[in-house]
Amino acid sequence: MQREQTLAALALMRVFDGAQLRDALAAVDERHGRGQSLVQELAYGALRHYGMLAAIVDVLARKPIDDPLLRTLVIVALYQLDHTRAPPFAVVDRAVAAAGDAVRPAVKAFVNAILRRYLRECDAIRRTIASNEVARYSYPQWWIDRVRADYPRDWSTILDAGNERPPLTLRVNVRATTRDALLARFAAAGVEARGAGPAGVIVAPPRDVADLPGFADGQFSVQDLAAQLAAPLLDVAAGMRVLDACAAPGGKTTHLLELVEAEVVAVDSDATRLARIRENLERLRLADRAIELVRADAGAPSTWWNGVAYDRVLLDVPCTASGVVRRHPDGKWRHRASDVARFAREQARLLDAVWPLVAPGGKLLYATCSVFDEENNARVDEFVARRPEALREPIVFGADVPHRDGQLLPSTPGASHNQDGFFYALLRKR
Repeated sequence: MQREQTLAALALMRVFDGAQLRDALAAVDERHGRGQSLVQELAYGALRHYGMLAAIVDVLARKPIDDPLLRTLVIVALYQLDHTRAPPFAVVDRAVAAAGDAVRPAVKAFVNAILRRYLRECDAIRRTIASNEVARYSYPQWWIDRVRADYPRDWSTILDAGNERPPLTLRVNVRATTRDALLARFAAAGVEARGAGPAGVIVAPPRDVADLPGFADGQFSVQDLAAQLAAPLLDVAAGMRVLDACAAPGGKTTHLLELVEAEVVAVDSDATRLARIRENLERLRLADRAIELVRADAGAPSTWWNGVAYDRVLLDVPCTASGVVRRHPDGKWRHRASDVARFAREQARLLDAVWPLVAPGGKLLYATCSVFDEENNARVDEFVARRPEALREPIVFGADVPHRDGQLLPSTPGASHNQDGFFYALLRKR
């Protein structure tokens, strides 16, 4: 446990320096061996509840802890004490040893004292910080204020939903199997799962997807239920020419190819992420389909477009990912308030650049994994106001899909359609 506590703390420090958690974990534990799952649990969990944990540290320490690694080690230990079943005595003992080895021996008594104090006084300490919104919701204050302004009725529920553990959600590859057949295969292997959405499967409890039967055979992909709605919303018919702009890592690209015989062009500027699309195409047995992968900036079509218009365009724009923080809790702490406007500018650039590629009568589906209105409705409303030939089409979701117009709301526990917070707007060109 001591090694895992230290590695989780080091990963958190990298996140606060700007790294994505996935990359931070890989950097601190290159061996990916024994204990990797515990390191991930501690890092993800501590970030998910960081606002509360940091406020507790401030009460316990009475004055700021100057050493970043020491502070982070204490936060990781507090997460274990509050949110895991690890024996408290073992958590404290290993955290004290970790601080002594990773920081300096002199801090061992300090760590022992504040963790044991928390075990004695946890209820009183929590009452002390009860009025602190950053502690209560575990988001930066600017994030809380923005969600409250955008969703006056639902803001608290949306914030709480983002701190829940996400389900493992799969999308059945209908070209390789059926959902009933896949569920039967899972049941035979002792895997608990249920159907959800038109082609989704939720596996509970989550597990390593590569160990599930059917993965190597390309019978399913990992994709949230909200993301699974994109390809059907685009309403692609056989023979159509389709552009998937900003396509990597290819979840929506492969879904399109599974649903219909169409000519697909997938564009992304990141070579590494583009390679992941190729890998997914191979595993899903879709490499022989009519698809072209293009490494380019979708917002600069003069560098890659051949001049033939598209019947359908999927524009899944870069965003703050504020709707998927239950899967990527590092996003809450890596982003700054100014990032929302920065993403909004990029989204507007991409919309303006890609819209001319849509054929008359064609459709463009604008998508984000954000809950911030400035990236979503505000962007689309501003665009349509400037483009008289752009008509916003109504979108109809199933009765089990929580939403406000095109905004899918992140789900609370027990929801039948357990989804992340995505946004969709369908535009048709006159």
